[in-house]
Amino acid sequence: MMLQTSHQAMLELARVQTITDFRAELARVRVPSLVVQGDRDASAPLELTGRPTAALIEGASLNVYEGVGHGLYFTHAEKLNQDLLAFLGHRPV
Repeated sequence: MMLQTSHQAMLELARVQTITDFRAELARVRVPSLVVQGDRDASAPLELTGRPTAALIEGASLNVYEGVGHGLYFTHAEKLNQDLLAFLGHRPV
């Protein structure tokens, strides 16, 4: 997908992601929350992103996919969908 994005959009997104601090907003989230991340994500390391995010949202669940990098919604779509359904309380028919 990134190869289909304009350079301007990629640069602007990178700029905004590095200067925006959502910690105060995350601490105010009051709905059930699931944070899903691979432990091999080189562009957004788990210890700098996923773990702190889950810790800031009271009662959040953190699912760590071992050996998985960035873009797990493409590489592990079936597992992600199963985890999302389980989080939502969906029961197979």
